[in-house]
Amino acid sequence: MNNFSQFNIQASKICFEGDKIKMSRILNKEIIVYHFKIEDSKVFKERGSGKCLQMQIAVNGQKHVIFTGASGLIEVIQKIPETGFPFTTTIIEENDRYKFS
Repeated sequence: MNNFSQFNIQASKICFEGDKIKMSRILNKEIIVYHFKIEDSKVFKERGSGKCLQMQIAVNGQKHVIFTGASGLIEVIQKIPETGFPFTTTIIEENDRYKFS
């Protein structure tokens, strides 16, 4: 019988680590953004672009995952080159919208 470890199969997607954290807990705090992915979302489809931004971040040295449908953050993070990660930033709320600063 084969053993799974013999197949040497690795996941092709980036797996995020850490607990999910609410945006309100990181607003106006410096964070490190390591990775991101954008997927279609049933939840955010009703309240926005239909996309969900998932980010692997660290706050005070602790890794977390954050989910948001904020179109401003989705638009901007896609413009950052792969060589730009990780980066530090602060997410602020301005005129009821989230943005990197």
